[in-house]
Amino acid sequence: MNPSDFQNGPLSDLRVIEMGTLLAGPFCGQVLGDMGAEVIKVEPPNQGDPMRVWGRQKQGEPSLWWPVVGRNKKAVTLDLRQPAGQEVLRELVAKADFLLENFRPGTLEKWGLGWEQISAINPRLIMIRVSGFGQTGPYSRQAGFGAIGEAMGGLRYVVGDPSTPPSRMGISIGDSLAATFAAVGALSALHYREKTGRGQVVDSAIYEAVLNMMESLITEYDKTGYVRERTGAILPNVAPSNVYPTNDGLVLIAANQDTVFGRLCEAMGQPGLASDARYVSHQARGTHQQQLDDLIGAWTSTLTTRAVLDLMDTHGVPAGQIYRAPEMLADPHFAARNAIVTTQHPHFGELKMQNVAPKLSETPGSIRSASPGLGQHNDDVFLRLLGMDPERYRQLCADKVI
Repeated sequence: MNPSDFQNGPLSDLRVIEMGTLLAGPFCGQVLGDMGAEVIKVEPPNQGDPMRVWGRQKQGEPSLWWPVVGRNKKAVTLDLRQPAGQEVLRELVAKADFLLENFRPGTLEKWGLGWEQISAINPRLIMIRVSGFGQTGPYSRQAGFGAIGEAMGGLRYVVGDPSTPPSRMGISIGDSLAATFAAVGALSALHYREKTGRGQVVDSAIYEAVLNMMESLITEYDKTGYVRERTGAILPNVAPSNVYPTNDGLVLIAANQDTVFGRLCEAMGQPGLASDARYVSHQARGTHQQQLDDLIGAWTSTLTTRAVLDLMDTHGVPAGQIYRAPEMLADPHFAARNAIVTTQHPHFGELKMQNVAPKLSETPGSIRSASPGLGQHNDDVFLRLLGMDPERYRQLCADKVI
């Protein structure tokens, strides 16, 4: 193939049928769509994905979350609870590379759309299944939202201040992690298919995606009996790495590596701290973490945030502000890398959102289309892609299958 064949992204020759709702499945579809895949989102007629109305918005206005998770997708309506709808789905599967779903395990099997049935239609198909607890095991049939996966995967217990009950991240991190792992699994399965011609099932469980981000939490307990606890803004025994006060705000400094800590001491005008027995090594700094944080905080509080950041930059010490949306939109680095882009939306007009990540040098992904209206691409997909007989199409519409 020629480079021009991938002008919309490295996955532009692939087709994804996205089923399921809310975030875990649709975010995986967004990731694949951002990289160029043709994503056909299947939604119930007259209802659609709840993401169309979730999130913060003005009273009576559409969701401001849907334009992000719905970008780069085509939308069709199909009632999968009706046999006629299930038959149309089978026709779509025959023309797809991926089938993406995040229903409760057993739902597709109940509809005659399980792996055995659909792989018989298209042996090259890769089925991406995202769920709370995975497709097997005693909990597999239980309802499992992202919050439950975050709790059982270990994340909720360690997030927050030790003086408060477990906190949440403020975003749907469990769903997004499971979706990201699902995308990695899908591309791994795609590589295998290129070598063998055979598809397979990608089984991404939310609790396992979270668990895989928990570093050495399990191993520490296994060998030492240590249970990680909530520690607020620090990691125990990793110092200095904390949020410190300035005379006009806050700054985050991460100087926990020996050489970096030495550069921080130079910036503070106290080079002798680097050879002080209390701070000379990673272990020593961990033992005296609170004392060291107090010392650094006393120094930063005499300076402006800008002055601290400039000193850290001069001495090669990782540091930064804690950004909200306003700071992101004003930051020159975000602008230089197009990390946030202005898109066009049929309802909102100009709409800012995060750009595609990661960046590829030869075949970059892009935001090519706005989030679609419910059933916006019914004609395009059913009549043109499937070549459906117009009379059959009209009857399916009349029967409220489409």
